[in-house]
Amino acid sequence: MKKLLLLLLISSPLLAQKISKKDYLLTIETTQGTMHAVLFEDTPKHRQNFLNLVEKGFYEDLLFHRVINEFMIQGGDPESKDAPAGKRLGNGGDKLPKVPFEFTQKHIHLKGALAAARSNNPKKVSSGCQFYIVTGKPRSESESKAMGNKMGLNYSDEQIEAYKTLGGTPWLDNNYTVFGEIIDGITAADKIQKVETDGADRPLVDQKFTISAKRMKKKKITKLYGYSYE
Repeated sequence: MKKLLLLLLISSPLLAQKISKKDYLLTIETTQGTMHAVLFEDTPKHRQNFLNLVEKGFYEDLLFHRVINEFMIQGGDPESKDAPAGKRLGNGGDKLPKVPFEFTQKHIHLKGALAAARSNNPKKVSSGCQFYIVTGKPRSESESKAMGNKMGLNYSDEQIEAYKTLGGTPWLDNNYTVFGEIIDGITAADKIQKVETDGADRPLVDQKFTISAKRMKKKKITKLYGYSYE
């Protein structure tokens, strides 16, 4: 029995290491260019839910239906596909199962963060399909620290510096789940955030996107896009 237990203890880490050699690279084709993203392994519920939708073709020819400059671009409403001009969007997909929050201070709302949208609900569960990509703007050290204290977070020096240089939306930390990040092509989001919008923040000219996923070696993702896995 002891030998069997020892074998399991030895083999389990090796198995986990073998599985983790590959990851899914997301390709987000938009009206303004192509972005690439990865999903975090330590937000497994959001990761799997998103991958399931991508593999089903859910995110084909949808719109970034809510766009706010220096804040974020939001999409994933299934009703946005072929939506007529002027239609109010943002409530689609509400019948899909919600995803329990997976907050972690490790993943904060820096520029390029991929996060789950949600309604104003006490359990802070995420939408089953809608997401946003953070654009934001640079935040001073004092601003980040003050916001972190308000949200019950103690940012590291590296995180404060990142908010200062990359920018982001720190007031969303510990309130919305960040489950991935853009690793290439963030300029597409920069362009989308600046388009003209109506009173509901919907772009006057449709900003379409389609998302696909491809499983590949992490080493290849690092080589292609310079993304560093911890």
